[in-house]
Amino acid sequence: MTVSLHEAQPAGRHAALPEGSLFRRVYAPRACDALAYSMATYAMPLVVLAATGSASLTGLAFALEWVPRVAAFGFAGTLVDRSGAAIVCFLASLARALLVAGAGAALLLVPPGTAETVLVMALAAVTGALTQFSFIANEAVGAIISRRADGPTHKVQSVLIGIDQTATLVGPALGGALLLTGPTWMLACLSLLSFLSAVLALQTPSTPLRGTRHSRQGPGGGLRDGWQTLRSLPSLRLLVAGLACSNLMLGLLQSASPVLIEGRFGRSAAAAGALWSVAAAVTLAAIACFRAGLDRLGLWGVGVISATLAAAACLAVPQASSYLGYVALVSVFMAADGGLTIVLRTLRSQVIPPAAFGATLSLTILLLLLPFPLAGVLLALTPAPHLADTLRASALLQALTLLVTFARLRNDPAVKKAAGQAGSDRTGRW
Repeated sequence: MTVSLHEAQPAGRHAALPEGSLFRRVYAPRACDALAYSMATYAMPLVVLAATGSASLTGLAFALEWVPRVAAFGFAGTLVDRSGAAIVCFLASLARALLVAGAGAALLLVPPGTAETVLVMALAAVTGALTQFSFIANEAVGAIISRRADGPTHKVQSVLIGIDQTATLVGPALGGALLLTGPTWMLACLSLLSFLSAVLALQTPSTPLRGTRHSRQGPGGGLRDGWQTLRSLPSLRLLVAGLACSNLMLGLLQSASPVLIEGRFGRSAAAAGALWSVAAAVTLAAIACFRAGLDRLGLWGVGVISATLAAAACLAVPQASSYLGYVALVSVFMAADGGLTIVLRTLRSQVIPPAAFGATLSLTILLLLLPFPLAGVLLALTPAPHLADTLRASALLQALTLLVTFARLRNDPAVKKAAGQAGSDRTGRW
């Protein structure tokens, strides 16, 4: 696909921006859904651990939460293109709210044992799938808004990243604190956030695609177009592969942290939730630093520093001897991952042709999500005494892939061009 960046524009639904206040139409729905997403991702494994007390079932629940997300990805993207982001977000959020509310009530009636275990495992799986639909809808709105809004695009992206990181800061801590009184209160809060997300999603106009190439595609058409575009962009393809390996380590840490913190360090579920809140706060500060350094260091320089910090922190994580040391290392990794995210999103926004942006965006997100269910499966299959060895192996794989990735991107013309375009804005692409 050889479409010039300036020759084609997105068609149909994606060509129009929501009318009215960005806060009311974009930021407010994004905030509620991001907080619900954060609680569903980080606190759901804590619910399973609290209900079952099993590290293997916690890992299996993490995999069950992510497998439907990945499986629903292509269909979710096609549905957003055909029906509009707002209606997809509304229906997914409303279904999640009703499901979680019903599960919270059922947990009060179901006795501990097999029935309770099946209930929380099924809840993790279905919640994951519904969360993916609302995530894709909000991500599509954010990506198109940042490209099509008047004024510098970094302003919109900065707000969206700030919303996501703030939700990551608040969500795990809130979920962990509510779990101290039992899973019912945490699920009630998640249900309320989902209701708010559904109501606010109605503020965004939603126009189905009619007469565009997207409306004539089958469920896999968008991903096929995205794959053709990604194959023509070797720099983006290489970066996505490297970050996918890094996400395997992130998925292992997300799924294994409740087990490590409660079993190895003797801390509570609240401490497990606080870990990710501390990491999110550090990441917010790190993103500001990386953004400021983008003009001086360039895209490759920011990427190398981020990759080095991420690899070093992950290699040291299995050796952590205390809860505070573990929190510090995970926070460094998450901060470095924020820098890698800046590199990815900057390169992605500059090199993908506008006509293929939605399809390629969906594919890159899908490839970056695939390691998360794999991480859950690895945790489920790993005996507790060998968990540190699994983390070491994953950290070594991450370090090697990031080394190869940025060594090959050192003189890549697309990276240099993207860095120059990002640096042309005084405040950076972000």
